[in-house]
Amino acid sequence: MNDMASQSFDSGASPAAAQGEAPDNARLPIGVVLEISGAGSQIAFDLQRLNECMDDDDPSIVLAGQVGSQIKIRVGDAWLLASVRDQRKDRRNEAGIIAHIDFLGEGGEEKLTGRITGFRRGVTRYPVPGAMVYPASTQDLEQIYASDGRANITIGRVFPTRDIRAGLYVDALLGKHFALLGSTGTGKSTSAALILHKICEAAPNGHIVMIDPHGEYSAAFRQSGQILDVSNLQMPYWLMNFEEHCEVLLTSDGNELQVDMDILAKCLLAARSKNRLAETMGKITVDSPIPYLLSDLSNIIQDEMGKLDKATSSAPYMRIKSKLEELKADPRYQFMFSGMLVGDTMADFIGKVFRMPGNGKPISIIDVSGVPSDITSTVVAVLSRLVFDFAIWGREEQQRPILLVCEEAHRYVPNEKNADGSSVARVLSRIAKEGRKYGISLGLITQRPSDLAEGVLSQCGTIISMRLNNDRDQAFVKAAMPEGARGFLDSIPALRNRECIICGEGVAIPIRVSFDTLEEHKRPASEDPSFVQLWSSGGGEEEIVERVVLRWRSQG
Repeated sequence: MNDMASQSFDSGASPAAAQGEAPDNARLPIGVVLEISGAGSQIAFDLQRLNECMDDDDPSIVLAGQVGSQIKIRVGDAWLLASVRDQRKDRRNEAGIIAHIDFLGEGGEEKLTGRITGFRRGVTRYPVPGAMVYPASTQDLEQIYASDGRANITIGRVFPTRDIRAGLYVDALLGKHFALLGSTGTGKSTSAALILHKICEAAPNGHIVMIDPHGEYSAAFRQSGQILDVSNLQMPYWLMNFEEHCEVLLTSDGNELQVDMDILAKCLLAARSKNRLAETMGKITVDSPIPYLLSDLSNIIQDEMGKLDKATSSAPYMRIKSKLEELKADPRYQFMFSGMLVGDTMADFIGKVFRMPGNGKPISIIDVSGVPSDITSTVVAVLSRLVFDFAIWGREEQQRPILLVCEEAHRYVPNEKNADGSSVARVLSRIAKEGRKYGISLGLITQRPSDLAEGVLSQCGTIISMRLNNDRDQAFVKAAMPEGARGFLDSIPALRNRECIICGEGVAIPIRVSFDTLEEHKRPASEDPSFVQLWSSGGGEEEIVERVVLRWRSQG
């Protein structure tokens, strides 16, 4: 450490420490500023002072100087708060440590106690080299993390304090989208359930739609939400637009695909036009959500095929017709392609899915685990597009914001390497880019952020990152995070289960949080099985196998 730093520490030495008494660590410097730049700077810590802080009663002061901890710097009559990004040994001074810090914000000083007060983000006045560095105490952090009066939900405890509550500003969290990231087994599903339960409690007339690909969340929201799966979803097939019809009904590729698309467009428009609604609407398009009968579509395809001359191949018509018959006959598709009677159920379906009215259950869990895998992404695309289209066509009405939460988001919005050209990726990407103009909030939950489409994560204003074990995932998240959170991000691989780093719009400054414990009946069914417990007793296996085989065969 340079001479200036040594002199500064000498001048700040406490009489109490000299006499062998416990020093008042909160009021004594632990380092000095060496270098200043826009986003952060370089400081020197005194190793002896850091060791003295480790014996303090305050858990925040105990961690002073460590990577991810907060320190404060005096600038005139104010305090500047910063986060420690990294550390290295000072080669010129055995008792010194060099560290880089990221500035978080600034606040005034309480005259009696010396604590931070009136904290706000951003820096208006920078320190100069030689300025003193002090540990941030729990009382300082209480002021910094205290709510500024905006509507918020508390989800846990700020690390390393014992009792400071961690809050999320609901409007900022939802207004600019959010992402919850974490490797398998880190408590991601339980944490997602906790956040959604808190939002439902804060906004009992909310409109939340959650896509649940594994059927985990039904158990968590059985009392406070509407559970929709293949048994009661009753999703009308005619709500699909032309692109989604193509995904379900067309199996060809290359030049054949274009031929099939032209035929389907013509026949589908004719089928929609037969409905009385179409007559009242005037001009309709192939995308208009007008009910039509599958039998009408099949008959129109048959009629068109009958008009062909002998030289023209009927193969494209046969391909579409046979696929249509296959869907009608397959019991797995009954939730969507059911029955001969087709009524105009669009308003009822939207009201049920979007919770309008909510009747005390503001969240709908769409369990798509029972949906056949070849049309799962199309079902998610239809639901996501309905959210978007409803918001666009509802601009004249009083706004009813909708939160769309997508679990296993990397399956639906994959990066270029894994992209399959599906409509769901385009819809969700569009919601990420444009949704907030129309009052749509997007919540993405994933264990593989590096498999997400590149632009989608950067559209999320708040990122909640739990432990990520994969180097690629860690690097991807760091690239999406703001500069000031870099020190926190280095601790992502070291997070314990049900701990996270939160940064962005939803919090005042980046924080590390230990999530609250969720009551048993509010948890999702995502706990890992206990092999030892389940394998320690037997009995009833023959009946289990018979029941499973029966369900397997009947596909229900």
